[in-house]
Amino acid sequence: METVSPTTWTRESAHAEKRDLWSAMKRGFRCRCPRCGEGKMFRAFLKTANNCSKCGLDFTPHRADDLPAYLVIVIVGHIVVPAALWIETNYSPAVWLQLAIYLPITFISSLLLLQPVKGAVVGLQWALRMHGFDEDAPSDIPPV
Repeated sequence: METVSPTTWTRESAHAEKRDLWSAMKRGFRCRCPRCGEGKMFRAFLKTANNCSKCGLDFTPHRADDLPAYLVIVIVGHIVVPAALWIETNYSPAVWLQLAIYLPITFISSLLLLQPVKGAVVGLQWALRMHGFDEDAPSDIPPV
């Protein structure tokens, strides 16, 4: 049986690139590279580019999966539902009018938020060195 030695933290191992969480998420929200803030993160609506055109950061290890969609549902739901309840309580418009207003607002705001939220999630993963964004990851960890 093979014994695994514990990781020893040294002064040299602590000199990794500093990654500010909020800056990375803001840059990602603007659909820019979380490292340099200049290169585009997306090559299509929700398809990330393979790497940053300015600094060369590899975007392929990101694992955003369904988190951006869940976050958009929560954000839009917390805006549209209270507004709909307030309007219904105070003005009682016809159901057809409510559907004609709330459905397009929900649809359009969801589409507008989806790409920036996915960019922020990728920025969060890069800043926290999640998945393949950690260049000093131990070699015994299998790829995702």
